[in-house]
Amino acid sequence: MMKIIFKRVVLLYVALTLMASPVELLAAHKKSYKRIIYSQKSALTKHRISSRYHGSKQKVSLKLRKSRNLQNADQHAFMLAQGYDGSGMLQLSSSKALIINQNTGETIYAKNTNMSTPIASITKLMTAMVMLDAKQSLDDEIYVSDEDVDYLKGTRSRLSVGSKLSRSDMLQLALMASENRAASALANNYPGGKYVFVKAMNLKAKELGLINTHFVDPTGLDSGNVSTAEDLAKMVQAAYQYPEIRLATTSPSHEVYVGSHEYPTNFVNTNGLVRGGEWQIGLSKTGFINEAGRCLVMQATIAGEPMIVVLLDSFGKMTRIGDANRIRKWMEYNIQPTTTGQGYTVTADRIS
Repeated sequence: MMKIIFKRVVLLYVALTLMASPVELLAAHKKSYKRIIYSQKSALTKHRISSRYHGSKQKVSLKLRKSRNLQNADQHAFMLAQGYDGSGMLQLSSSKALIINQNTGETIYAKNTNMSTPIASITKLMTAMVMLDAKQSLDDEIYVSDEDVDYLKGTRSRLSVGSKLSRSDMLQLALMASENRAASALANNYPGGKYVFVKAMNLKAKELGLINTHFVDPTGLDSGNVSTAEDLAKMVQAAYQYPEIRLATTSPSHEVYVGSHEYPTNFVNTNGLVRGGEWQIGLSKTGFINEAGRCLVMQATIAGEPMIVVLLDSFGKMTRIGDANRIRKWMEYNIQPTTTGQGYTVTADRIS
């Protein structure tokens, strides 16, 4: 009897074991499948995170490489100018350039002179002429208002809203330091306000024969302010007739008391050639916005001759200065007095 019971128990155990095995295998299979799915999801998530990180990193790296490439090219162009002795052909890095003898009107160098382009703060030369033409008192004090804040480009200024300066100081800072709020304040304090002022700028341009020039604001921050190298040479010639503009644009620095500050704030000329003091410059104005590139216009005596120099759309901070130094060296090397002692001759085969 006991043997029979024992056999039944053994058979029952074997039967239960056989029944349980498929369930355990299925459960194990499900666990294994879940682990695989989880592992795949984890790997996919890591891949996405890694891709985003590396993608972002690559974008930043690309921007840095472009920035470094521009800086390197800029420095290379400047170093080439430093090593240039004037004996080779004159080649300038600025996209548009023009050199004219102020006395004779002779063109010494021309490059893309009829191409219309944004002119950035070169605009302020016209702003100054229109303001001076109105014969407003330069001693009157005018304020920087909220209307003078740059909401277009978001540029900063050390002239806070509420700052009060004489019209003469505002003119000085607008031209010498390219202070946008100062230029805007001059326009806003013009009879009829900024709208009438801009109309007067375009009327003045027409009177000067600047047929490819148009203004939409007095600061140059708006890329709608456009002109050509040829027109700007005429504008420099016109601006040179104003003693106030000549003085303001050739001052290395200027101090003013801003707001309630105990000590004066020092502003410097944006043209390093003026600050350096090695050039004989009679008028100068720089400009920059992204759409215009780096710009520089000057009246300067080079090789004993009064020249008007227009350099537009230079890609780096140092390129326009490098171009100006190349022009000076080239002219000093190639321009020779005539046998009569009057005028000069240029070696034609050296002109690019």
